[in-house]
Amino acid sequence: MKVFDANTFGEVIKKQRKKMGYTQKYICEVSGISASYISDLENGKATIELGKAIQLANLLGIDVELTERG
Repeated sequence: MKVFDANTFGEVIKKQRKKMGYTQKYICEVSGISASYISDLENGKATIELGKAIQLANLLGIDVELTERG
C-alpha cells in the first residue's frame, strides 16, 4: 500500500496491530514507546518521530520502503 500522509500511515499501523491481537498497552510494554505516542500515530498526528514510527511498523511486521517517483 502506498502511503502519502500521516493519517493513512496511522490507519495501516492500527489495522495491523488489531489484526495481530495487540493492544496499545502491550505494544508500549514490549517496545518502550509511550501509549500516547502510539495513539497519536494511529490517529494521524503529523508531528510524530520518524524513528519511532519505523520501529513500531517493523515490530508489527510492516516493511517501510521509500522509492523515488519517476
